[in-house]
Amino acid sequence: MLGGAIVIGHNVFHLLPNEVPILVVLGLVSIRLREVSWRAIGLGRPKSWWRTIAIGLAAAILVLAAGQFITEPLARAIGLHANAGAAANALGDMKGHAWNALEGLVIVWTFAAFGEEIGYRRYLLAALRMWEIALPSPTGLGCSLSRCCSASAIIIRVRQACSPPPDGMMIGATYLLSRRNLWVAVLTHGLIDTIGTALLFFGLPLT
Repeated sequence: MLGGAIVIGHNVFHLLPNEVPILVVLGLVSIRLREVSWRAIGLGRPKSWWRTIAIGLAAAILVLAAGQFITEPLARAIGLHANAGAAANALGDMKGHAWNALEGLVIVWTFAAFGEEIGYRRYLLAALRMWEIALPSPTGLGCSLSRCCSASAIIIRVRQACSPPPDGMMIGATYLLSRRNLWVAVLTHGLIDTIGTALLFFGLPLT
């Protein structure tokens, strides 16, 4: 509930400068206290780096293709427009500026790929799942809270016209299918944003 309040406090009411660092700290503390192991974060050495990288790359290509040919055309058809300009402005002018692009990549891989995946994928969603399992099933309270938080996240994403909900769902599905290997989610997220940064550097449209 605290994590959900932090997300809404930033994205809806703008009471917090950013929710990701707070969620990461909460996640690391929670994982350490509950599971008594840093390896429980999900960033231990995978059985095969090549397989992990291949899955992340394939998932990134799938997400980008789905956005290009399915979700973006559908969003435009129903009157929703991705705010690509806002993303570009947030990262600064990158067209032809190698230093700005390099700074953008640092932000992409630290704040976005690792930060958001640890904060959201590993901590917040896992906490919601534990809440749902812990409560008595006849009340349905855990299930209802989980659904409400998921719906709130989708509404927030659509309102901000940033990463469409299907993108997050596809990354999440890849994460689950890879047996909760967080490296897969981090690599997929990072590769998607790296391609976006490259497009900005070469002055190409994001969508």
